[in-house]
Amino acid sequence: MSKDAVDTAKAASRTDAARTPADAGDAGYSKDLKARHVNMIAIGGAIGTGLFLGAGGRLHTAGPALAIAYLVCGVFAFFVVRALGELVLYRPSSGSFVSYAREFLGEKGAYVAGWMYFLNWSTTGIADITAIALYTHYWSFFTDIPQWVLALIALAVVLAVNLISVKIFGEMEFWFAIVKVATLVSFMLVGIFLLATHHDVGGQKPGLSVITDHGGLLPHGIMPVVLVMQGVIFAYAALELVGVAAGETAEPEKVVPRAVNSIMWRVGLFYVGSVVLLALLLPGSVYSADESPFVTVLSKIGVQGAGDVMNLVVLTAAMSSLNSGLYSTGRILRSMAMAGSAPRFTAKMNRSQVPYGGILLTCAVCVLGVGLNYLMPSQAFEIVLNVASLGIISTWVIIMVCHLVFVRRAKEGLVTRPSFRLPGSPVTEIVTIAFLLAVLGLMGNDPEVGRKTLLLIPVIAALLVGGWFAIRHRVSKTTDQELSELTK
Repeated sequence: MSKDAVDTAKAASRTDAARTPADAGDAGYSKDLKARHVNMIAIGGAIGTGLFLGAGGRLHTAGPALAIAYLVCGVFAFFVVRALGELVLYRPSSGSFVSYAREFLGEKGAYVAGWMYFLNWSTTGIADITAIALYTHYWSFFTDIPQWVLALIALAVVLAVNLISVKIFGEMEFWFAIVKVATLVSFMLVGIFLLATHHDVGGQKPGLSVITDHGGLLPHGIMPVVLVMQGVIFAYAALELVGVAAGETAEPEKVVPRAVNSIMWRVGLFYVGSVVLLALLLPGSVYSADESPFVTVLSKIGVQGAGDVMNLVVLTAAMSSLNSGLYSTGRILRSMAMAGSAPRFTAKMNRSQVPYGGILLTCAVCVLGVGLNYLMPSQAFEIVLNVASLGIISTWVIIMVCHLVFVRRAKEGLVTRPSFRLPGSPVTEIVTIAFLLAVLGLMGNDPEVGRKTLLLIPVIAALLVGGWFAIRHRVSKTTDQELSELTK
């Protein structure tokens, strides 16, 4: 059955959209996520270990210009989420961009989008449970417990939360986000006080002189700033969760625009503002990849227990990321399973209307991560982090390509664009795609990790092609069944 025939059938039946979900994977969900949940999911997606922990090493490498890198990547991240927000208002779906890829790019596009996103979150999940185990070892009480045991316990706890109900997931994310925001606001107030009073920080007065006396904005040149872009992009991963969560909220047309628009000022305030403050308080050379930059500052002014508090916050951020990963992949895999491009069991839901099949599959991959923690505890984090970066960049590119096709069809009169729109289309999408591909290409300049990660691309491509040939007949059969239902 041709894709055009399917599109025609869908267009002809659009009057039934209010009664029947446009995507079979959207049926059966509760609408228990409230506006405060979605707003905090948006915040939680914008604040994570990439800032709390990763900013220290990046400041050491790139210097104060890291703030510019965060700003540039933040603008493009906002474009991606704004494009996704427009698609959500056109048609809310728990399948999110996979559902839109199916509509605008065909089943092959949905297949690639879904499995690359699964790759992103399943490997991120491994990174998260590794991070949780490492952060827990900070306290002497847990030192004697093997890293893999702590990783397994963390996975079991978050799995239980996800399987109970979407409302419990929303509440957990809400409070995780509250902890992260409260910590950042508190630190920024302390930092502003230190600047305003010229309080001694590590033996010197804070201010612009900290930057000008230590090499300026680019103490090591422009290339280190360019090379950290990959890590900065990964720090913004999870912003697209807003699109998935919209499928389980009662009023997406009210909730989504507010959540999406707020992302921009949050990025400016929390990421860029925090990095600027850090650069004004201490030279970049003082910060380290082994310690949260916030702990570095607080320890320099003699704050007792700063390490314990920040370790707890970073632990919270990692738990939040793992929680979000299980949530989103469960919904994405269900959307794919209903179309035939994921294992059938991932379409199953429990009595609480939670797609437990997909969540359990993601957990199974994370269990492999527990094994990785057992075999290579010191290397587990770096290995999976770079694989995950391939998944998030491909996901964002697919979202922008979907939006390009959506706008083109709107101009042809086949669909109607909502009033909430991505500005500057199609230039915005094209520039964003070019930027993301450039970041991917620049990974080749990093011989230690980046080049090895790029070598995985042909391997992943081969697996995707092989997988498609294995399931294409099932996908075709499912599409034909959907078409017959639409034209009855």
